[in-house]
Amino acid sequence: MNMILYNRAMTLEDSRPPARESAGPNNVRPGGGAAAGLDAIDQVIVRELARDARLPNNELAARAGVAPSTCLGRVRALRERGVIRGYHADIDPAAIGRPLQAMIAVRLQADSRGHLRSFVAGMVRLPEVLNVFFLAGKDDFLLHVAAASTEALRDFIERLSSNADVAYTETSLIFEHVRAHASIL
Repeated sequence: MNMILYNRAMTLEDSRPPARESAGPNNVRPGGGAAAGLDAIDQVIVRELARDARLPNNELAARAGVAPSTCLGRVRALRERGVIRGYHADIDPAAIGRPLQAMIAVRLQADSRGHLRSFVAGMVRLPEVLNVFFLAGKDDFLLHVAAASTEALRDFIERLSSNADVAYTETSLIFEHVRAHASIL
């Protein structure tokens, strides 16, 4: 199953898949697996940054067993290759006045397939939307949203459902969100 995550910080340009490159020692081929093109040092760097993106370079270098200058160069190369896509703060929605979270499955009208990009572009601009997942399967999208109240969530769903491109929505409330700290490598 293919799933693409669009977060609020991305632009529509960023949502396009990367151009295919030939695989080599410094290239990660899309779909080539999590560790494709990463040596053991790169894997340590990626794993440690996934756990804590604020890790100082000297500490990251020590954990990877390389000099700080080498580590800095490797992190820069990982960013340029698209392995590291960004650094994000994990904000608690409740702490900023939006304690109610939900996942909303969205199915577009059959004749709206040409509007996929514009739908995503519109969704990531809405303050309630935290993430947009583009799915394979019966639903087209899964929206992760946060709202101030049940009334605010209902209003959001009513606005979403009134979109002419939307055929169906199904909302699941999130009781608790626990971020997994499992290694991706």
